Amino acid sequence: MELIRNIYCVGRNYGLHAAELGNDIPDEPMIFMKPTHALTPIHGQIITLPGDKGEVHFEAELVVHIGQDYQAGMSVDSLIDTMALGIDFTLRDVQSVIKKKGQPWLPAKGFLNSAALTVFRPFKGYEEIRQTEFSLRINDAEAQRGNINDMIFNLQVIVDYIAEHYGLGKGDIIYTGTPAGVGAVRSGDKFELLWGSEALGEFTIGLT
Repeated sequence: MELIRNIYCVGRNYGLHAAELGNDIPDEPMIFMKPTHALTPIHGQIITLPGDKGEVHFEAELVVHIGQDYQAGMSVDSLIDTMALGIDFTLRDVQSVIKKKGQPWLPAKGFLNSAALTVFRPFKGYEEIRQTEFSLRINDAEAQRGNINDMIFNLQVIVDYIAEHYGLGKGDIIYTGTPAGVGAVRSGDKFELLWGSEALGEFTIGLT
């Protein structure tokens, strides 16, 4: 796996996903982070998730890897070297409670194995990847399908925003947001992530 330092995530970056959860469309990128301990490479294994804290939801996302330290004016084509697909697992019931209390999202987003990640592949440029959709299949049925053209904030806006507010450097990765169709996992569910028709990784859910 690529060197990974910071794990940035973009919340509510697809309008239909925001709508399905009853959330407002944000005025600027909504950024949160996951610990590197949350990372789990996808290689056909069982990914164990907590089953005693309410519903665990899946959120399939395009993930980009930053290949060099950010400098003002850099384009995403020069900044991003590789890309992958990932799942931002979320403890949805926990998130609902802490949102009402105004508390940080870490308990709902940063638990162990909450950042599943396929192998990386070369990033061939923004214009080219716009031509391909990514999807998630669960038990051989399509659950989510997305295209970066439908993002509220595009990749350039995201990298510029993160760099300005938090810093962005070589080895950082960004989970860029999930399209509509999220839902709860069940123990034994078989997940497969695809870039176009190419399968990038599969795994099985195990709830403890």
